[in-house]
Amino acid sequence: MERLFLLDAYAIIYRAYYAFFKNPRINSKGQNTSAILGFVNTLEEIIAKEKPTHLGVAFDPAGGTFRHELYKEYKAQREETPETIKESVPIIKEIIKAYNIPILEVAGFEADDVIGTLSKKADEKGGIETYMLTPDKDYCQLVSDTSFVYRPRYGDTGYEIMTPQVVREKYEITDTCQIIDLLGLMGDSSDNIPGVAGIGEKTATDLISRFGSLDEIYEKLEELDIRDNLKQKL
Repeated sequence: MERLFLLDAYAIIYRAYYAFFKNPRINSKGQNTSAILGFVNTLEEIIAKEKPTHLGVAFDPAGGTFRHELYKEYKAQREETPETIKESVPIIKEIIKAYNIPILEVAGFEADDVIGTLSKKADEKGGIETYMLTPDKDYCQLVSDTSFVYRPRYGDTGYEIMTPQVVREKYEITDTCQIIDLLGLMGDSSDNIPGVAGIGEKTATDLISRFGSLDEIYEKLEELDIRDNLKQKL
């Protein structure tokens, strides 16, 4: 079985930068190398520990994506990228090239989209286990029998592998693709997706458990209880 590791570059870079935030790594030229060091440490750890047969590192492209065209407020709440990270990215890309690892970047699409597409293509081809290295819960919708989220634990305590069973148990759903419906209802503050005002994770989980999908909820809206103005909220 081949082992494909797809790394969400900016997720790793940000995590590395803030891991050293209180004690940044500064080189002899006064340059903050925290993001660079952290990224390379992660890459070296994956290569040594997991011994992937294939590796790819996906970057978000410059400029907006199709999501910004659909919804202008997408990620609008996020602060400007720290200057240190902006300066680090070109160096990190040069390092990746020196490793002879492909850089995956497609105009108009996020790293998530590229990784998701490749994971599905690997599923279709067969004979490949795909590990998507990211802390982003959005990726859980892509988890299958041969594609997993390789998720950094909080702090510096290694990784957890999100299999279909782990995702189903963690989010109390019956199918990993229901992550889409769950986030559609409860929203996703990290991406500035509002969801339904007044509906949190528990109510969203209860609704998806009862109806199966967001579409089914709205098709059967009249079946909902009036309690807590749930129907009105929807």
